[in-house]
Amino acid sequence: MPKMKTKRAAAKRFRASGSGRIRRATAGKSHMMTGKSANRLRGLRKNGMVDPADEKRIKLLLPYEF
Repeated sequence: MPKMKTKRAAAKRFRASGSGRIRRATAGKSHMMTGKSANRLRGLRKNGMVDPADEKRIKLLLPYEF
């Protein structure tokens, strides 16, 4: 049986957390930062977590990660 391929686009966007959940970057931090307050930008530094409803689909894209 051949190895399964990891979807490279998903591998660049998602990581496993210590508890086994899936971490993702917070949206809204790529451009147009001048209109956002410093307090808001500080909150965007933190990682978001993938919603449990979407975790199963993302785990199919990353067969060897989790």
